[in-house]
Amino acid sequence: AFHLMTFAGLFMPSLTAHASPVETTVPAKKQDAVYQLRIYEIFETNKAAFHERFRDHAMRIMTRYGFDIIALWEAKTDQRTEFVYLIKWPDANVMRQGWEKLMADQEWSAIKAKSAAEHGAMVGEIQEKVMTLTDYSLIPTGLPRP
Repeated sequence: AFHLMTFAGLFMPSLTAHASPVETTVPAKKQDAVYQLRIYEIFETNKAAFHERFRDHAMRIMTRYGFDIIALWEAKTDQRTEFVYLIKWPDANVMRQGWEKLMADQEWSAIKAKSAAEHGAMVGEIQEKVMTLTDYSLIPTGLPRP
């Protein structure tokens, strides 16, 4: 299942008049779950095609391999446009296996080859951070618990 939410809903506490920190955050529990932050450089010239490919194909295929995508964003700097997304995994081993299976998926390979032939390179630099919650972290109520 994909969990899509706004940036504000993911990282900012509720702004209602009766909200308190206790209502909007909960302590993290000790766990083995990891969150994976992926940042792709994308190009304005074929950005629409990238988003179409990710939305219509990548997300569907990723589901086969246990990807639990929490949220997706687009960010712009003066130098580039970025596609940023957050994935929750039960543990680092499942994460590694999920990526291995995705990279070996014949349907995904064919889709990437076809889109590259039609639109050119769609992703430049890729950055990744694998994160585990600290035992004292608070989790916004909208963020799925590990």
